Amino acid sequence: MSASQEFSGLTAIVTGGASGIGLATAEELARRGAAVAVLDPTPPPAGSGLIAISADVSDDASVTRAVDEAIAALGQLDVLVNNAGVGAQGTVEENSDDEWRRVFEVNVLGMVRVTRHALPALRRSANAAIVNTCSVAATAGLVRRALYSATKGAVLALTRAMAADHVREGIRVNCVNPGTVETPWVTRLLGQAADPLAERAALVARQPHGRLVQPEEVAAAIAYLASPAAGSTTGTAIEVDGGMAGLRLPPRGV
Repeated sequence: MSASQEFSGLTAIVTGGASGIGLATAEELARRGAAVAVLDPTPPPAGSGLIAISADVSDDASVTRAVDEAIAALGQLDVLVNNAGVGAQGTVEENSDDEWRRVFEVNVLGMVRVTRHALPALRRSANAAIVNTCSVAATAGLVRRALYSATKGAVLALTRAMAADHVREGIRVNCVNPGTVETPWVTRLLGQAADPLAERAALVARQPHGRLVQPEEVAAAIAYLASPAAGSTTGTAIEVDGGMAGLRLPPRGV
């Protein structure tokens, strides 16, 4: 079988799949042969060939209904990509308790809810895989990202614990740690800055490879982790960050 059709006969659910990393991932899995259902409050673009299901991962009843609807439409479930997430800026002084609760509800408990409801179907698959979208913020201290980093640190720990819990059931669990990705959220963030061009330059400068990460690059890593070709890969985090987590380069021109 060609690599481009390695997901032929397999199915996937992608949360937060209407834009950014999620949409790129859903489209990549579909391109490689998977039938894909997207769970998101906003439907993906018309004509994408994806099954669109409205879902709010912060609400358990919404998740239960959406996962059941997705599995019924797909007929089975082989891959779950837990990608839905929201951003946050600030130090520990700057985000309110309500904001902390809201971001944890989506970024951490959202993954828990979707996975919980997907597990019975995943146990019936011979190629079961879960991929969580984490972040370089889980392993690198970033300025004014205390809340966001705390949620992504939890996702990294959750990924490894889930991998241990389910490996003997034949379910692999991994995550990707993107750097700063050119997504609608980052675009909105730049739009709110006093000097958007300077803010963008600062984000680019902290990427050792000198540019923002593209959603398609993260999607390729997710597709690898979800693929049957990665059958011996579990409990792993793949960094797609242009070297941000591990490289320490001298200033340009030195």
